[in-house]
Amino acid sequence: MSEISSANRPPEPDFSAITTEELIAYREAENRFRASGAARAFTGEPDPGASIAWQEVALPGRDLPVRVYRPASTGDGEAAARAELPLVVHVHGGSFVGTAVQCDWTNSHLAAALPALVVSVEHRLIAPDSPLANAADDGWDVLRHVVRNAARWGVDPARAAVFGESCGALICALAAIRAREAGIDLQAQVLVNPAVDVTGTMYDYPSIAEYAYTPSRALPQLRFFQQLAVPPGSDARALSPLYADDLSGLAPALVVVPTQDAAADQGRRYAERLREAGTPVRLSEYPAAKHAFLTLPGLEPQAQAARTEILAFLRTALAT
Repeated sequence: MSEISSANRPPEPDFSAITTEELIAYREAENRFRASGAARAFTGEPDPGASIAWQEVALPGRDLPVRVYRPASTGDGEAAARAELPLVVHVHGGSFVGTAVQCDWTNSHLAAALPALVVSVEHRLIAPDSPLANAADDGWDVLRHVVRNAARWGVDPARAAVFGESCGALICALAAIRAREAGIDLQAQVLVNPAVDVTGTMYDYPSIAEYAYTPSRALPQLRFFQQLAVPPGSDARALSPLYADDLSGLAPALVVVPTQDAAADQGRRYAERLREAGTPVRLSEYPAAKHAFLTLPGLEPQAQAARTEILAFLRTALAT
């Protein structure tokens, strides 16, 4: 979301020289902005047909906040409360910065229009003391927790999907692989501008060279992201869905690629790998759209079309 300018937004730091203290201060200020009323001009207004509330999820060794979107009750409220809704577990983008609030426009609409329960994971942000493995565990653990406690959440565990953007799409792609291994039968995965390669090859794609510094300064952020995500000694391939040994038998995927994006070729290549493995996949490209376009309906005219496509894909996948 670096293309947003606002008097209330902190200036983007120099990611090549930022200290831990500066990162924390920037992250806190940036997330305050993203969650503010001023940011709604860019991030869009929530759908009034959905209720939105924060909730704590008790996970092994930690309590994690999630932002929960429910369709507003209509008619018999008690009957609506008993209904088993489809489940969409969402993970926001941003990696070392970001909050579920920035995705209210899309998630509230999905909750109201599908209808479904949307649970957006406020995962541990990547930092010098919190690598990508922590965020990946948060996404997976929330999915597993809600599916295992489906009755308590009011969802149908046989109609579950994951949906993420950017680093959140990476987390969701990893969760889809873990779900297959754990016997959780996901019905869909929606991966928007996915960054699915955190190995040394992540800089080798033509889109990286083309969009390294325009329309935003993507390359310094990607280098900083990789530095934090996979500290020395980490297995970068294990955190890169693109290099998973087996991508067969996964939930059908919608891969949404904005073309003016340094990570565009990662999304294209992942769609190819899924297709080669026999996993159903639809690659949908949005010409001239930028990296965070889905979270910026106030700036990006194609956000509405992408949200409509995601809704239609999930409606078909999660139908009874």
